[in-house]
Amino acid sequence: MSLTTIISAIGNTNKQYPLIVRDCGIEVPTKIILTYNQNKQESKDVAKLAARERFLDEYAVSAVWLGGIPLVSKLADKFIRKKGYNPDINLNLFKQTKYQGIDVNIKNFEGKVSPCIIDELKKVKNNKSVFEKLLALKFGLSTTIPMLFMGVVLPKLIFASSSKKIEKLKAEKLKKEQQYQTYENPMSYIKDGKISFKGNTISTIANFSTVDKMAVTDGGYALGRIATARNKNEAIDVGFKMAGMLFLNFVAPPYLAKFLDKAVYRLSGLNVALDPVILEDKKFINAIKNGNLSLPKNNTEKEILAFLDKNPQTIFSKYAQQFCDVKYLKNNIRDPRVWVNVKKLVQLKEEMENFSKNAIKSKSITAFAKKAKLAKSFNILTNIGLSSALLAFALPKAQFAFRKFVTGSDLEPGLAASKDKIS
Repeated sequence: MSLTTIISAIGNTNKQYPLIVRDCGIEVPTKIILTYNQNKQESKDVAKLAARERFLDEYAVSAVWLGGIPLVSKLADKFIRKKGYNPDINLNLFKQTKYQGIDVNIKNFEGKVSPCIIDELKKVKNNKSVFEKLLALKFGLSTTIPMLFMGVVLPKLIFASSSKKIEKLKAEKLKKEQQYQTYENPMSYIKDGKISFKGNTISTIANFSTVDKMAVTDGGYALGRIATARNKNEAIDVGFKMAGMLFLNFVAPPYLAKFLDKAVYRLSGLNVALDPVILEDKKFINAIKNGNLSLPKNNTEKEILAFLDKNPQTIFSKYAQQFCDVKYLKNNIRDPRVWVNVKKLVQLKEEMENFSKNAIKSKSITAFAKKAKLAKSFNILTNIGLSSALLAFALPKAQFAFRKFVTGSDLEPGLAASKDKIS
Protein backbone atom coordinates (compact mmCIF):
# COMPACT_ATOMS: atom_id res chain seq x y z
CA MET A 1 0.00 0.00 0.00
CA SER A 2 1.50 3.35 -1.08
CA LEU A 3 1.65 6.49 1.05
CA THR A 4 -0.87 8.16 -1.27
CA THR A 5 -3.31 5.25 -0.79
CA ILE A 6 -2.96 5.52 2.99
CA ILE A 7 -3.55 9.29 2.92
CA SER A 8 -6.54 8.76 0.62
CA ALA A 9 -8.03 6.22 3.05
CA ILE A 10 -7.68 8.41 6.13
CA GLY A 11 -9.07 11.36 4.19
CA ASN A 12 -12.29 9.59 3.18
CA THR A 13 -14.83 10.91 5.70
CA ASN A 14 -17.38 8.35 4.47
CA LYS A 15 -15.23 5.50 5.77
CA GLN A 16 -14.05 4.53 9.24
CA TYR A 17 -10.31 4.91 8.58
CA PRO A 18 -10.09 8.56 9.74
CA LEU A 19 -11.93 7.55 12.91
CA ILE A 20 -9.45 4.73 13.57
CA VAL A 21 -6.48 7.11 13.23
CA ARG A 22 -8.04 9.82 15.38
CA ASP A 23 -9.59 7.52 17.96
CA CYS A 24 -6.98 4.85 18.63
CA GLY A 25 -3.79 6.55 17.54
CA ILE A 26 -4.12 10.09 18.86
CA GLU A 27 -7.27 10.84 20.84
CA VAL A 28 -7.34 8.01 23.41
CA PRO A 29 -3.70 8.12 24.58
CA THR A 30 -3.86 11.91 24.93
CA LYS A 31 -7.14 11.75 26.85
CA ILE A 32 -5.71 9.22 29.32
CA ILE A 33 -2.73 11.48 30.06
CA LEU A 34 -4.91 14.60 30.37
CA THR A 35 -7.36 12.77 32.65
CA TYR A 36 -4.56 11.69 34.97
CA ASN A 37 -3.01 15.18 35.08
CA GLN A 38 -6.35 16.87 35.71
CA ASN A 39 -7.31 14.62 38.63
CA LYS A 40 -3.76 14.64 40.04
CA GLN A 41 -4.24 18.27 41.03
CA GLU A 42 -6.44 17.13 43.90
CA SER A 43 -5.63 13.45 44.40
CA LYS A 44 -3.00 11.16 42.87
CA ASP A 45 -4.95 8.09 43.98
CA VAL A 46 -8.13 9.27 42.27
CA ALA A 47 -6.03 10.26 39.24
CA LYS A 48 -4.80 6.66 38.90
CA LEU A 49 -8.37 5.36 39.15
CA ALA A 50 -9.62 7.92 36.64
CA ALA A 51 -6.84 7.10 34.14
CA ARG A 52 -7.56 3.39 34.60
CA GLU A 53 -11.25 3.92 33.92
CA ARG A 54 -10.50 6.06 30.87
CA PHE A 55 -8.11 3.42 29.48
CA LEU A 56 -10.62 0.58 29.90
CA ASP A 57 -13.53 2.65 28.66
CA GLU A 58 -11.92 4.23 25.60
CA TYR A 59 -10.18 1.16 24.18
CA ALA A 60 -13.07 -1.23 24.90
CA VAL A 61 -15.47 1.23 23.26
CA SER A 62 -13.12 1.64 20.28
CA ALA A 63 -12.98 -2.12 19.80
CA VAL A 64 -16.78 -2.46 19.86
CA TRP A 65 -17.35 0.77 17.93
CA LEU A 66 -14.98 -0.07 15.08
CA GLY A 67 -15.39 -3.85 14.98
CA GLY A 68 -18.74 -4.63 16.55
CA ILE A 69 -20.96 -3.03 13.91
CA PRO A 70 -19.34 -4.80 10.91
CA LEU A 71 -19.28 -8.10 12.82
CA VAL A 72 -22.99 -7.99 13.75
CA SER A 73 -23.83 -6.87 10.19
CA LYS A 74 -22.00 -9.89 8.75
CA LEU A 75 -23.82 -12.25 11.11
CA ALA A 76 -27.13 -10.62 10.15
CA ASP A 77 -26.26 -11.03 6.45
CA LYS A 78 -25.72 -14.76 7.00
CA PHE A 79 -29.14 -14.99 8.66
CA ILE A 80 -30.79 -13.13 5.75
CA ARG A 81 -29.12 -15.41 3.21
CA LYS A 82 -30.40 -18.46 5.09
CA LYS A 83 -33.86 -17.00 4.67
CA GLY A 84 -33.26 -17.05 0.91
CA TYR A 85 -32.61 -13.35 0.28
CA ASN A 86 -29.53 -11.45 -0.86
CA PRO A 87 -28.84 -8.66 1.70
CA ASP A 88 -26.76 -6.79 -0.91
CA ILE A 89 -29.87 -5.83 -2.88
CA ASN A 90 -30.46 -2.12 -2.33
CA LEU A 91 -33.92 -1.08 -1.18
CA ASN A 92 -33.56 2.19 -3.09
CA LEU A 93 -34.35 0.14 -6.19
CA PHE A 94 -38.00 0.37 -5.16
CA LYS A 95 -37.86 4.11 -5.89
CA GLN A 96 -38.41 3.14 -9.55
CA THR A 97 -37.13 6.00 -11.71
CA LYS A 98 -37.40 5.81 -15.50
CA TYR A 99 -33.85 4.54 -15.83
CA GLN A 100 -33.25 2.39 -12.77
CA GLY A 101 -35.34 0.47 -10.27
CA ILE A 102 -36.23 -3.11 -9.51
CA ASP A 103 -38.58 -3.54 -12.48
CA VAL A 104 -36.36 -1.57 -14.87
CA ASN A 105 -33.26 -3.49 -13.82
CA ILE A 106 -34.94 -6.89 -14.13
CA LYS A 107 -36.09 -5.95 -17.64
CA ASN A 108 -32.82 -4.37 -18.81
CA PHE A 109 -30.40 -6.92 -17.34
CA GLU A 110 -32.28 -10.17 -17.93
CA GLY A 111 -30.21 -12.27 -20.33
CA LYS A 112 -27.10 -10.17 -19.65
CA VAL A 113 -26.34 -11.36 -16.12
CA SER A 114 -26.61 -14.65 -14.28
CA PRO A 115 -30.22 -15.92 -13.94
CA CYS A 116 -29.52 -16.27 -10.21
CA ILE A 117 -29.16 -12.49 -9.92
CA ILE A 118 -32.45 -11.89 -11.71
CA ASP A 119 -34.13 -14.51 -9.50
CA GLU A 120 -32.81 -12.71 -6.40
CA LEU A 121 -34.28 -9.43 -7.64
CA LYS A 122 -37.62 -11.05 -8.45
CA LYS A 123 -37.82 -12.69 -5.02
CA VAL A 124 -37.20 -9.38 -3.29
CA LYS A 125 -39.75 -7.68 -5.56
CA ASN A 126 -42.40 -10.26 -4.70
CA ASN A 127 -41.60 -10.23 -0.98
CA LYS A 128 -40.79 -6.57 -0.37
CA SER A 129 -42.36 -6.42 3.09
CA VAL A 130 -40.44 -9.44 4.36
CA PHE A 131 -37.16 -8.18 2.89
CA GLU A 132 -37.66 -4.73 4.43
CA LYS A 133 -38.25 -6.27 7.84
CA LEU A 134 -35.09 -8.38 7.54
CA LEU A 135 -32.97 -5.34 6.63
CA ALA A 136 -34.57 -3.30 9.41
CA LEU A 137 -33.71 -6.13 11.80
CA LYS A 138 -30.12 -6.08 10.52
CA PHE A 139 -29.86 -2.34 11.15
CA GLY A 140 -31.42 -2.69 14.58
CA LEU A 141 -29.09 -5.49 15.67
CA SER A 142 -25.93 -3.90 14.22
CA THR A 143 -26.56 -0.67 16.14
CA THR A 144 -28.49 -1.74 19.24
CA ILE A 145 -26.15 -4.54 20.39
CA PRO A 146 -22.99 -2.37 20.30
CA MET A 147 -24.99 0.53 21.71
CA LEU A 148 -26.22 -1.44 24.72
CA PHE A 149 -22.79 -2.90 25.38
CA MET A 150 -20.99 0.45 25.15
CA GLY A 151 -23.66 2.55 26.82
CA VAL A 152 -24.96 0.24 29.55
CA VAL A 153 -23.02 -3.00 30.05
CA LEU A 154 -19.48 -1.64 29.74
CA PRO A 155 -19.95 1.32 32.13
CA LYS A 156 -21.45 -0.98 34.76
CA LEU A 157 -18.53 -3.40 34.39
CA ILE A 158 -16.02 -0.55 34.71
CA PHE A 159 -17.86 0.97 37.68
CA ALA A 160 -17.96 -2.42 39.40
CA SER A 161 -14.25 -2.88 38.70
CA SER A 162 -13.51 0.57 40.14
CA SER A 163 -15.61 -0.18 43.24
CA LYS A 164 -13.56 -3.32 43.89
CA LYS A 165 -10.37 -1.35 43.35
CA ILE A 166 -11.54 1.37 45.74
CA GLU A 167 -12.41 -1.21 48.40
CA LYS A 168 -8.98 -2.79 47.98
CA LEU A 169 -7.24 0.59 48.27
CA LYS A 170 -9.43 1.46 51.24
CA ALA A 171 -8.41 -1.77 52.98
CA GLU A 172 -4.74 -1.08 52.22
CA LYS A 173 -5.06 2.43 53.60
CA LEU A 174 -6.68 1.13 56.78
CA LYS A 175 -3.97 -1.47 57.16
CA LYS A 176 -1.25 1.18 56.80
CA GLU A 177 -2.97 3.39 59.37
CA GLN A 178 -3.14 0.51 61.78
CA GLN A 179 0.53 -0.31 61.22
CA TYR A 180 1.44 3.33 61.73
CA GLN A 181 -0.56 3.48 64.95
CA THR A 182 1.14 0.31 66.18
CA TYR A 183 4.55 1.79 65.47
CA GLU A 184 3.74 5.09 67.17
CA ASN A 185 2.07 3.62 70.25
CA PRO A 186 1.98 -0.17 70.59
CA MET A 187 -0.54 0.07 73.45
CA SER A 188 -2.92 2.53 71.80
CA TYR A 189 -5.15 -0.14 70.34
CA ILE A 190 -5.48 -2.17 73.54
CA LYS A 191 -8.36 -1.22 75.76
CA ASP A 192 -9.66 -3.22 78.71
CA GLY A 193 -7.59 -6.16 77.52
CA LYS A 194 -9.45 -6.32 74.15
CA ILE A 195 -8.40 -5.33 70.65
CA SER A 196 -10.36 -2.47 69.02
CA PHE A 197 -9.84 -0.56 65.75
CA LYS A 198 -10.95 2.86 64.33
CA GLY A 199 -13.34 2.62 61.42
CA ASN A 200 -35.51 6.69 9.84
CA THR A 201 -37.41 5.05 7.11
CA ILE A 202 -36.37 1.40 6.43
CA SER A 203 -34.94 2.22 3.03
CA THR A 204 -32.82 5.01 4.44
CA ILE A 205 -31.55 3.14 7.47
CA ALA A 206 -30.96 -0.05 5.47
CA ASN A 207 -28.49 1.89 3.33
CA PHE A 208 -26.60 3.44 6.22
CA SER A 209 -22.86 3.04 5.82
CA THR A 210 -20.71 1.70 8.65
CA VAL A 211 -19.84 5.30 9.55
CA ASP A 212 -23.55 6.24 9.62
CA LYS A 213 -24.22 3.30 11.92
CA MET A 214 -21.28 4.36 14.10
CA ALA A 215 -22.84 7.83 14.44
CA VAL A 216 -26.20 6.34 15.44
CA THR A 217 -24.47 3.97 17.86
CA ASP A 218 -22.48 6.84 19.33
CA GLY A 219 -25.72 8.71 20.01
CA GLY A 220 -27.19 5.69 21.80
CA TYR A 221 -23.90 5.16 23.60
CA ALA A 222 -24.07 8.75 24.87
CA LEU A 223 -27.61 8.28 26.18
CA GLY A 224 -26.59 5.00 27.82
CA ARG A 225 -23.59 6.58 29.52
CA ILE A 226 -25.74 9.42 30.85
CA ALA A 227 -28.38 6.97 32.10
CA THR A 228 -25.80 4.77 33.87
CA ALA A 229 -23.85 7.67 35.41
CA ARG A 230 -23.07 7.24 39.12
CA ASN A 231 -24.45 10.65 40.02
CA LYS A 232 -25.97 13.79 38.54
CA ASN A 233 -22.67 15.59 38.09
CA GLU A 234 -21.20 12.63 36.21
CA ALA A 235 -24.26 12.55 33.91
CA ILE A 236 -23.77 16.24 33.09
CA ASP A 237 -20.03 15.76 32.61
CA VAL A 238 -20.51 12.76 30.29
CA GLY A 239 -23.25 14.56 28.34
CA PHE A 240 -20.95 17.51 27.64
CA LYS A 241 -18.12 15.21 26.51
CA MET A 242 -20.31 13.01 24.28
CA ALA A 243 -21.96 15.97 22.56
CA GLY A 244 -18.52 17.34 21.70
CA MET A 245 -17.31 13.95 20.45
CA LEU A 246 -20.34 13.46 18.19
CA PHE A 247 -19.82 16.89 16.62
CA LEU A 248 -16.06 16.56 16.15
CA ASN A 249 -16.16 12.96 14.87
CA PHE A 250 -19.08 13.11 12.44
CA VAL A 251 -20.11 16.70 11.69
CA ALA A 252 -16.96 18.82 11.60
CA PRO A 253 -14.50 16.78 9.43
CA PRO A 254 -16.45 16.91 6.10
CA TYR A 255 -16.99 20.68 6.46
CA LEU A 256 -13.37 21.19 7.46
CA ALA A 257 -12.26 19.23 4.36
CA LYS A 258 -14.37 21.45 2.08
CA PHE A 259 -13.07 24.59 3.80
CA LEU A 260 -9.43 23.54 3.34
CA ASP A 261 -9.97 22.61 -0.33
CA LYS A 262 -11.59 26.00 -1.04
CA ALA A 263 -8.84 27.82 0.84
CA VAL A 264 -6.15 26.13 -1.30
CA TYR A 265 -8.02 27.00 -4.49
CA ARG A 266 -8.37 30.67 -3.52
CA LEU A 267 -4.73 30.98 -2.46
CA SER A 268 -3.04 29.00 -5.23
CA GLY A 269 -5.59 28.28 -7.93
CA LEU A 270 -5.10 24.55 -7.39
CA ASN A 271 -8.23 22.43 -7.71
CA VAL A 272 -7.88 19.80 -4.97
CA ALA A 273 -11.41 18.42 -4.76
CA LEU A 274 -10.28 15.10 -6.26
CA ASP A 275 -8.80 12.33 -4.17
CA PRO A 276 -4.96 12.08 -4.20
CA VAL A 277 -5.23 8.56 -5.66
CA ILE A 278 -6.86 10.04 -8.78
CA LEU A 279 -4.37 12.91 -8.93
CA GLU A 280 -1.52 10.38 -8.90
CA ASP A 281 -3.02 8.23 -11.65
CA LYS A 282 -0.79 8.52 -14.75
CA LYS A 283 -3.60 7.30 -17.02
CA PHE A 284 -5.81 10.14 -15.78
CA ILE A 285 -3.05 12.72 -16.33
CA ASN A 286 -2.19 11.35 -19.78
CA ALA A 287 -5.86 11.39 -20.76
CA ILE A 288 -5.96 15.11 -19.94
CA LYS A 289 -2.73 15.71 -21.88
CA ASN A 290 -4.00 13.83 -24.92
CA GLY A 291 -7.46 15.39 -24.74
CA ASN A 292 -9.21 12.03 -24.57
CA LEU A 293 -10.54 12.00 -21.00
CA SER A 294 -13.86 10.18 -21.43
CA LEU A 295 -16.71 11.47 -19.25
CA PRO A 296 -20.53 11.46 -19.45
CA LYS A 297 -21.79 14.19 -21.81
CA ASN A 298 -24.25 15.63 -19.31
CA ASN A 299 -25.49 15.20 -15.73
CA THR A 300 -28.77 13.42 -16.40
CA GLU A 301 -29.50 10.04 -14.88
CA LYS A 302 -30.01 8.60 -18.35
CA GLU A 303 -26.57 9.69 -19.57
CA ILE A 304 -24.72 8.73 -16.37
CA LEU A 305 -26.16 5.20 -16.34
CA ALA A 306 -25.71 4.73 -20.08
CA PHE A 307 -22.07 5.82 -19.81
CA LEU A 308 -21.38 3.37 -16.98
CA ASP A 309 -22.98 0.52 -18.95
CA LYS A 310 -21.21 1.29 -22.24
CA ASN A 311 -17.81 2.25 -20.80
CA PRO A 312 -16.98 0.03 -17.81
CA GLN A 313 -13.21 0.25 -18.48
CA THR A 314 -12.90 4.05 -18.47
CA ILE A 315 -11.14 6.05 -15.77
CA PHE A 316 -14.46 7.56 -14.72
CA SER A 317 -16.07 4.13 -14.28
CA LYS A 318 -13.01 2.88 -12.39
CA TYR A 319 -13.28 5.64 -9.79
CA ALA A 320 -17.07 5.43 -9.76
CA GLN A 321 -16.52 1.95 -8.32
CA GLN A 322 -13.90 3.11 -5.84
CA PHE A 323 -15.57 6.25 -4.53
CA CYS A 324 -19.25 6.14 -5.53
CA ASP A 325 -20.25 2.54 -4.68
CA VAL A 326 -20.89 1.50 -8.28
CA LYS A 327 -20.36 -2.25 -8.75
CA TYR A 328 -19.60 -4.33 -11.81
CA LEU A 329 -19.84 -8.09 -12.16
CA LYS A 330 -16.90 -10.14 -13.47
CA ASN A 331 -18.16 -9.80 -17.03
CA ASN A 332 -18.08 -5.97 -16.73
CA ILE A 333 -21.87 -5.74 -16.57
CA ARG A 334 -23.11 -3.30 -13.94
CA ASP A 335 -24.59 -5.10 -10.94
CA PRO A 336 -28.38 -4.59 -11.20
CA ARG A 337 -28.80 -5.21 -7.46
CA VAL A 338 -27.04 -1.93 -6.66
CA TRP A 339 -28.73 1.45 -6.67
CA VAL A 340 -26.59 4.06 -8.45
CA ASN A 341 -26.25 7.34 -6.57
CA VAL A 342 -26.34 9.72 -9.53
CA LYS A 343 -25.60 12.80 -7.37
CA LYS A 344 -22.28 11.33 -6.26
CA LEU A 345 -21.36 10.49 -9.84
CA VAL A 346 -22.27 13.96 -11.08
CA GLN A 347 -20.02 15.42 -8.39
CA LEU A 348 -17.14 13.14 -9.45
CA LYS A 349 -17.67 14.03 -13.11
CA GLU A 350 -17.69 17.77 -12.41
CA GLU A 351 -14.59 17.53 -10.22
CA MET A 352 -12.75 15.68 -13.01
CA GLU A 353 -13.91 18.25 -15.57
CA ASN A 354 -12.89 21.23 -13.43
CA PHE A 355 -9.49 19.75 -12.68
CA SER A 356 -8.93 18.97 -16.35
CA LYS A 357 -9.79 22.55 -17.40
CA ASN A 358 -7.47 24.06 -14.78
CA ALA A 359 -4.66 21.62 -15.59
CA ILE A 360 -4.81 22.42 -19.33
CA LYS A 361 -4.40 26.13 -18.56
CA SER A 362 -1.24 25.46 -16.55
CA LYS A 363 2.29 25.38 -18.02
CA SER A 364 2.73 21.70 -17.17
CA ILE A 365 -0.17 19.34 -16.56
CA THR A 366 2.12 16.85 -14.80
CA ALA A 367 3.56 19.52 -12.48
CA PHE A 368 0.06 20.89 -11.83
CA ALA A 369 -1.17 17.41 -10.86
CA LYS A 370 1.79 16.84 -8.53
CA LYS A 371 1.21 20.16 -6.78
CA ALA A 372 -2.50 19.37 -6.48
CA LYS A 373 -1.75 15.92 -5.02
CA LEU A 374 0.65 17.39 -2.45
CA ALA A 375 -1.85 20.11 -1.54
CA LYS A 376 -4.70 17.60 -1.20
CA SER A 377 -2.53 15.28 0.91
CA PHE A 378 -1.56 18.22 3.10
CA ASN A 379 -5.23 19.14 3.51
CA ILE A 380 -6.11 15.57 4.53
CA LEU A 381 -3.31 15.41 7.10
CA THR A 382 -4.24 18.90 8.35
CA ASN A 383 -7.86 17.82 8.74
CA ILE A 384 -6.81 14.72 10.68
CA GLY A 385 -4.38 16.79 12.78
CA LEU A 386 -6.87 19.54 13.59
CA SER A 387 -9.80 17.26 14.35
CA SER A 388 -7.54 15.01 16.43
CA ALA A 389 -6.21 18.00 18.37
CA LEU A 390 -9.75 19.19 19.02
CA LEU A 391 -10.85 15.72 20.16
CA ALA A 392 -7.74 14.79 22.10
CA PHE A 393 -6.82 18.11 23.68
CA ALA A 394 -9.33 20.93 23.22
CA LEU A 395 -12.45 18.92 24.08
CA PRO A 396 -11.01 17.37 27.30
CA LYS A 397 -9.75 20.80 28.38
CA ALA A 398 -13.19 22.29 27.73
CA GLN A 399 -14.75 19.39 29.63
CA PHE A 400 -12.43 19.95 32.61
CA ALA A 401 -13.27 23.68 32.67
CA PHE A 402 -16.98 22.88 32.43
CA ARG A 403 -16.61 20.29 35.23
CA LYS A 404 -14.82 22.80 37.46
CA PHE A 405 -17.59 25.33 36.81
CA VAL A 406 -20.38 22.85 37.58
CA THR A 407 -18.84 20.87 40.47
CA GLY A 408 -16.10 23.15 41.79
CA SER A 409 -13.67 20.22 41.59
CA ASP A 410 -11.07 18.83 39.18
CA LEU A 411 -11.91 15.24 40.09
CA GLU A 412 -13.93 12.86 37.94
CA PRO A 413 -17.49 13.31 39.28
CA GLY A 414 -18.05 9.55 39.50
CA LEU A 415 -14.90 9.06 41.56
CA ALA A 416 -14.82 12.25 43.63
CA ALA A 417 -16.52 10.58 46.62
CA SER A 418 -13.76 7.97 46.83
CA LYS A 419 -11.04 10.52 47.56
CA ASP A 420 -11.37 10.36 51.35
CA LYS A 421 -11.53 6.56 51.28
CA ILE A 422 -8.26 5.96 49.48
CA SER A 423 -6.12 9.11 49.91
